[in-house]
Amino acid sequence: MYRELSVGVVIPAFNEERAIARAIAAVPDWVDFVIVVDDGSHDSTGAQATRHDRSVELIRHGTNRGVGAAIVSGYRRALQVGLDVVAVMAGDGQMDPNDLPALLDPLAEGRADYAKGNRFLHDAVWREMPLTRIAGNVALSLATRVTSGYYHIFDSQCGYTAVTTAALSRIDLQRVFPRYGYPNDLLARLHAAGMRVADVPVRPIYGADWKSGIKVHNVVYPISFVLARSWLQRARSGRMRAEERRTALSGT
Repeated sequence: MYRELSVGVVIPAFNEERAIARAIAAVPDWVDFVIVVDDGSHDSTGAQATRHDRSVELIRHGTNRGVGAAIVSGYRRALQVGLDVVAVMAGDGQMDPNDLPALLDPLAEGRADYAKGNRFLHDAVWREMPLTRIAGNVALSLATRVTSGYYHIFDSQCGYTAVTTAALSRIDLQRVFPRYGYPNDLLARLHAAGMRVADVPVRPIYGADWKSGIKVHNVVYPISFVLARSWLQRARSGRMRAEERRTALSGT
């Protein structure tokens, strides 16, 4: 429990046999429910997760569906359990557990329905985040501001998040984009549902041996599609709301 809220943590993992135990160990003891989603790993990720001393519920995907699909599987389980809020922490251990309370505070205080990390609000970002990541993140963050409708947010690709299950119940999880465009798509869907989003400073973590497993072609095309689709959906919903207002005014 945290500030009278029951808390779950979803850990999506793909081929993280060397890091998953450390990621689980980093989850604070006051978290009520830990869900590891093994997204079709080819190594012993699932086995390593269940060997941990902490009680963990393991969900296995028979094939790799993508990080978005893994998180959605965890969200569905959190809804079934009846938790109040659910956070996402990566299976590679690149999220500081000390930042989790700050992500939960806006939800506990009723100031937001969804809180996301913003590494650019932390002084260490310029020392820790690789320059290629900074450049790509700035471009995607600016584009996501327009397509999602949340002009106050930044660091759209940060996966360190927390959301109320009440907000999740307003989203069609079945339609959330399953792969790397997931956070951009979810933000647009949250905006369409009228949810409030808060940016929270979080520490960027990149070890000395860090190496990205993301291929450019696996990111550029799907995220471009997601951004275009989000913008079109937002434009369409805006026209529908305008039409509804005109209809309401004409009837008075």
